[in-house]
Amino acid sequence: MSLRDRQRAETRLLLQEHAIHLFTDVGYDSTTVADVAAAAGVSAMTVYRHFPTKEDLVLYDEYDPVTASAVAAQPAGPLPRRIGRALESTAALGSSQEKAFLLARLRLMISVPALRARHLDSQYATADAIVAALDCSSPDAEFRARATTMACLGAAHVALVRWAETDGEADLAGLIRQALTSVFDVY
Repeated sequence: MSLRDRQRAETRLLLQEHAIHLFTDVGYDSTTVADVAAAAGVSAMTVYRHFPTKEDLVLYDEYDPVTASAVAAQPAGPLPRRIGRALESTAALGSSQEKAFLLARLRLMISVPALRARHLDSQYATADAIVAALDCSSPDAEFRARATTMACLGAAHVALVRWAETDGEADLAGLIRQALTSVFDVY
């Protein structure tokens, strides 16, 4: 990663941290992009350069390429297992700060109707990345891969909601595994 790319990533994270803090403390609907900019000490234009919409301040992450790579790296086997194991591996959280940040984002995604709708849209983008990584050989194979991927993502979403309900105390990867086992017998 170049210095410029690192600086952009740091700026995005700083903006997101301020936004999440304001959205949590003041309320999503009551907080403007100008409020986020002021809290971060930047202009509103800087916020919009990194996040085209207010929703993106909560929803943006680098999850799709990481997940797609994790799926592609899985050994051959039943598709639900390959996708599920990749989802489990990407659920590993590092620091307690990273965990708290994800938990705050997730709570907003669950509680704010506009974010719930946009989160569903982001699920389609994640599915696109996973299906592309699977390199399907025919339209029928792509259809099966997309159906399986969306089912896995739905199960993972249920696990994330349960994780949020436990204030992040439950094992996220274990919850994902449990949700996928509930959906797929071969998992």
